[in-house]
Amino acid sequence: QMQLVESGGGLVQAGGSLRLSCAASGRAFSMHGMGWFRQVPGKEREFVAATNWSGERTYYADPVKGRFTISRDNAHNMVYLQMNSLKAEDTAIYLCAAARYPRTPTAPTDPDYWGQGTQVSVSS
Repeated sequence: QMQLVESGGGLVQAGGSLRLSCAASGRAFSMHGMGWFRQVPGKEREFVAATNWSGERTYYADPVKGRFTISRDNAHNMVYLQMNSLKAEDTAIYLCAAARYPRTPTAPTDPDYWGQGTQVSVSS
């Protein structure tokens, strides 16, 4: 089992920035691809960003390319999502997810583990 705990969400004005953190415990963190997804009530969960097990490869959904950056620190079992130039449409619950090696979670059916999520609200 792997436990994932997100933090860093909050309320921010449009154009602002937030940095989300995900702390992982349990299984070997470095043997998991990591990703961020988001969900709005009444809508399907959608992919935001992901990084492979080593952090050498990153993937982004089109709506966030150029604004969001995913990174990981395998020494400290952490993954981050830096979100810049936030827009009202980025408002959602953001969830951290992990997929066992060699997979990288880029679709909602990919993860083996999920965090509880952290709320991000962007006011226009």
